Amino acid sequence: MRLRRLGQGERCYRGLWPLRHTRPWSSPGEYEWEYDEEEEKNQLEIERLEEQLSINVYDYNCHVDLIRLLRLEGELTKVRMARQKMSEIFPLTEELWLEWLHDEISMAQDGLDREHVYDLFEKAVKDYICPNIWLEYGQYSVGGIGQKGGLEKVRSVFERALSSVGLHMTKGLALWEAYREFESAIVEAARLEKVHSLFRRQLAIPLYDMEATFAEYEEWSEDPIPESVIQNYNKALQQLEKYKPFEEALLQAEAPRLAEYQAYIDFEMKIGDPARIQLIFERALVENCLVPDLWIRYSQYLDRQLKVKDLVLSVHNRAIRNCPWTVALWSRYLLAMERHGVDHQVISVTFEKALNAGFIQATDYVEIWQAYLDYLRRRVDFKQDSSKELEELRAAFTRALEYLKQEVEERFNESGDPSCVIMQNWARIEARLCNNMQKARELWDSIMTRGNAKYANMWLEYYNLERAHGDTQHCRKALHRAVQCTSDYPEHVCEVLLTMERTEGSLEDWDIAVQKTETRLARVNEQRMKAAEKEAALVQQEEEKAEQRKRARAEKKALKKKKKIRGPEKRGADEDDEKEWGDDEEAFQTQKGREQHPCSWRNTKCRSSSRARWEMCCRRCGAPFEAEGEGSLPEEGHAQGAARQQQGQHHRLCQQPALQHAGAGHEAQATLRGLWGGGPDPTHLQQPWGFPRLLLRGV
Repeated sequence: MRLRRLGQGERCYRGLWPLRHTRPWSSPGEYEWEYDEEEEKNQLEIERLEEQLSINVYDYNCHVDLIRLLRLEGELTKVRMARQKMSEIFPLTEELWLEWLHDEISMAQDGLDREHVYDLFEKAVKDYICPNIWLEYGQYSVGGIGQKGGLEKVRSVFERALSSVGLHMTKGLALWEAYREFESAIVEAARLEKVHSLFRRQLAIPLYDMEATFAEYEEWSEDPIPESVIQNYNKALQQLEKYKPFEEALLQAEAPRLAEYQAYIDFEMKIGDPARIQLIFERALVENCLVPDLWIRYSQYLDRQLKVKDLVLSVHNRAIRNCPWTVALWSRYLLAMERHGVDHQVISVTFEKALNAGFIQATDYVEIWQAYLDYLRRRVDFKQDSSKELEELRAAFTRALEYLKQEVEERFNESGDPSCVIMQNWARIEARLCNNMQKARELWDSIMTRGNAKYANMWLEYYNLERAHGDTQHCRKALHRAVQCTSDYPEHVCEVLLTMERTEGSLEDWDIAVQKTETRLARVNEQRMKAAEKEAALVQQEEEKAEQRKRARAEKKALKKKKKIRGPEKRGADEDDEKEWGDDEEAFQTQKGREQHPCSWRNTKCRSSSRARWEMCCRRCGAPFEAEGEGSLPEEGHAQGAARQQQGQHHRLCQQPALQHAGAGHEAQATLRGLWGGGPDPTHLQQPWGFPRLLLRGV
């Protein structure tokens, strides 16, 4: 990694030198080391961000990152250009403006630089209501008091600051104090009256810490405070108590606090003070600048109540810069500019910006085109046969249709105007205002060919236009076409045709109309019957499927219930068998039971026991196991077994001594393993009298 040393007098902007009232270059003989590798990375990132902005100039975060890197690299010219471009597209936040202003203030050297800083301050205070920027503006203007007109400049800045944010209950106090300190510093007798005036104006406004301000005024003033000032002060205190709940709600809530601001706005609207209403709207927009409804409500209030040109247009312009994707804000801006007599060229440029704003719906483009076409129509003097404005209007209609078909339809896969509202308006203008029914008919033919011929309301709209500005022949022709094409309300169209022929048509016209309507209605009824039958069949199929699903659920439920009932019965039978077998084991422990053949005293039980127990019993007595069924055992087998037992051929298990689980010898274990069939040692399952439980249970 190589190091580079800055030469003497080379500027070290990189955000390291003080931001205010200091020179940005290093002192002679001072050196600073930089890492070239980091600088190369920053340069690559700067190039990437610049390329990204060339593709999408509305990338807000990309602008911010580019400004940060350029400022870090000390690229003064480039960072100025980047900030300028961003400020033209987006309103800057208070933090971005203060950073920019501090950088420019630190480099201002002469009067020209000071004027440049003044211009930046003027731009900064227009984006949002920023008490801190106004305070910086006033303090910076004090530094130029020695220049020509410096004193008037300072007072003008402070007065404008008080008009803008002087009513701010929490941040307005700092501006009042700064203004008073400035006036108090000027040692002139006439200035004392100015300070008195500032105190009295401030005490008449509900602000926080009013008591401290009143005490300061009492201490500063050599004369007693006038009674009128005290009355205004007490009145302001009462107003402060009304505003405190809303201010405390804002202090306790977290940003953006939209609900709290909305409640505050409603309260101010009821009181009706224009200055305070404007202030609370501005305060709310600082934290909710991306809420279109708030901008709409604010601009609507200004349009209907204040009607001040500069203020109204400024708010509309800020609204579209904050929420450019909202078409309603652009439409309202065009109306406001027309209402206040803005030049036609400016309105046209604004409309072109709206088309490039990137609306999110196809219908938004239809709405903005309609607003602009309405504006152009109001400019035309239709008393003249031809005019420049009329030609511009027709050209705009043509361009609108092409734009919706090419640009909008390619982007959204729809034109956004399925009912052809723009073409309908154009046809009305041509028919009613220009007396050009031929052009109107051409437009309506185009409307019908775009999928609107099946709707009765479209045909009736065309018919009404012909009735008002056309002739009977074209009215009849339009209704005949409507009868053949309409599919939603054909009865209504037929009724209109018959009504017209009843009042204006001849007998031949009446016969033709009746024939056409009857034929059409018969065909429609037939189609409806087929559709009804098809729908009924579908409904029946759905009902059958539903019934099948219902039966399947019922069968499944019954099966689950049956299994649930059989479970306890099976467990009860097993418990009975286990109890019965336990009783047999106790009896078998006796000497008499061991000497007697098992089948001779358990023959009855064997017959009623389970198959496994029969088999176990036969093995014990040596009888052959040839059961005929699960509930019977041959008597011959038991008799043979009894005979062998009497001859001393007892079952090997009957002759085994009791084996203990822990102390059995190797011979006993081997014997059990032999009985078990060579399997694992079952001694851990044996009973106290020596028989493995698993063998006795027939497992």
